[in-house]
Amino acid sequence: MHVVGLDIGGANIKASDGERRSLSLSFPMWERFDELPQTLHALLGEFPNADLAAVTMTAELADCFSSKAEGVARILAAVEASVSISIGVWQTAGEFVPVEVAVEFPRLTAAANWHALATWAGRMVPEGPSLLLDMGSTTTDLIPLMDGMPMTEGLTDLERLLSGELAYTGFRRTPVCAIVNDVPLRDGRCPVAAELFATMDDVNVILGIAPEDSKRCDTADGRPATRTAAFSRLAHQLCCDSTELSEEELISAAECIRDAQLEQISGSLNSILKRLAAHPRTVLLCGEGESVLREVVQRSLGRHDVQVISLTKSLGPTHSSAACAFALARLARERLTPFG
Repeated sequence: MHVVGLDIGGANIKASDGERRSLSLSFPMWERFDELPQTLHALLGEFPNADLAAVTMTAELADCFSSKAEGVARILAAVEASVSISIGVWQTAGEFVPVEVAVEFPRLTAAANWHALATWAGRMVPEGPSLLLDMGSTTTDLIPLMDGMPMTEGLTDLERLLSGELAYTGFRRTPVCAIVNDVPLRDGRCPVAAELFATMDDVNVILGIAPEDSKRCDTADGRPATRTAAFSRLAHQLCCDSTELSEEELISAAECIRDAQLEQISGSLNSILKRLAAHPRTVLLCGEGESVLREVVQRSLGRHDVQVISLTKSLGPTHSSAACAFALARLARERLTPFG
């Protein structure tokens, strides 16, 4: 059976055959939902041999939908309209179900991608306590595992936010003003504007953590993801332009913002560590922000003898950045025969 895994997010769609090919596509759901069927059709055309689509989503939270239930139903209707192959939908109950069951139980279907990844990746640590940390463009998942299976306090986004298992901060899309209230500047601290002038993408490009890409324009102002443009966007966050601040001053501000994000994620991780019955022996890292997560682990677990496994090294950077879709494809090949 040839499977394609589909992870349909609010800002990106990711697809993988779980073997040779993984793809990521920028797709702002709140702006372009009407284009979803044709976009999925074109994306699935990159996997012409697929006879089953394994689906998960987080896009049901996009504000083009009045509720998660509506989002789940309309997204899955778009998937059905775009394919002529069987569809299996992953739920946080730990199984694939047909579309009609997924729509009937939207709370189990919504935001289930982390659970699929944890279920598949957990087999790398089949014994004892461990952690899976996954930092994408928008959010960071912090998932406790026991004997290779997810052992979380929460299943829904709300429950996971309350438990610290979901940190709504990511490698690229998080606004700077959601990270800090002010930054050091000259002899004091300068408040940042409560506006979407700059994001963590700009911070990471300025600091050389993320590469420049002159062809990518999914930035706060729609200009390219270059270092020069990132300096300009960060200056706007301080209500000025880049002629009013030196590069050294902007780099210092970027370092402060990055450190604050590390502290946010470390705080979530520390709250999880305090309630675990046993200390994790292994930490799995994946996603666009794996380099950030490595620093988080060092801050929170540096004194302990912990093995760190990089999915970027194990799978390669392309598969790791689409890890949930990759995991779906692997799980579906093991568990499913085509529905219908």
